[in-house]
Amino acid sequence: MKYRRLTKEQLEEMHPEFINFLATQSITAQEWDDIKANKPEVAEEEIDVFSDLVWEGVLSKAEYLEHISSSTMNLFKLGEKEMELISIMVGDELIDITTAQGYKWLQNNLLDDTVKIFTAQKEYGEDPNADKFKLIETGAVITKGELYRYFDDLMELGKENLD
Repeated sequence: MKYRRLTKEQLEEMHPEFINFLATQSITAQEWDDIKANKPEVAEEEIDVFSDLVWEGVLSKAEYLEHISSSTMNLFKLGEKEMELISIMVGDELIDITTAQGYKWLQNNLLDDTVKIFTAQKEYGEDPNADKFKLIETGAVITKGELYRYFDDLMELGKENLD
């Protein structure tokens, strides 16, 4: 298995897709019930293959990831050949940017001495989707990129004001 098995809840949500997946392998509902009852290891393998296919599709379409903790915000833009990172760290332990109040403080105090902003770019390894998956496994979530674009735009404005 390349990624990880979908959770029971995820599999239930994808029931129609799983039925189609079985159908592409010419496995009928009756045959599937027989496989589950008499060859559970084969059923497990089919679920693993399906999970990998789902993950592959999701990861290929993902454009942004976010990993946010109380003091750090890591925002990733997933390009074709590399990922770009905007990392924001708040050094004041009293500020929790996962709360509405803490995030508002961050927006209003980006130039505060306790706020550090870094950017980086990194080329993917041999398998871009595996690199993305590692980030998800460590707590990142797929997003539409609003936060990334917000901070990217702010940094562009800051650069223009310096010129």
